[in-house]
Amino acid sequence: MQKFDYHAPAELFPSRNRKVASKVKYRRFESAADAIRFAMEELPEPLLLGACIEINEHRLGHQEIRALYASESYPLKKRQAA
Repeated sequence: MQKFDYHAPAELFPSRNRKVASKVKYRRFESAADAIRFAMEELPEPLLLGACIEINEHRLGHQEIRALYASESYPLKKRQAA
């Protein structure tokens, strides 16, 4: 993967899933790192599966979001697994 800019502004578009009651809607983030962390740590799994993050007109799907979160270059502290 090319060097990714975790500091670029980002937009999160959660999936629409009628089976999961959620108040999570479109959100803007000051950084891609914040958007990735929110997607991985706050979105219910069914909403993450269809979610995408847009950065500089480039869209990332759930697999790319997971890969960036798991990357050693991810700049933010991750929540500890329970």
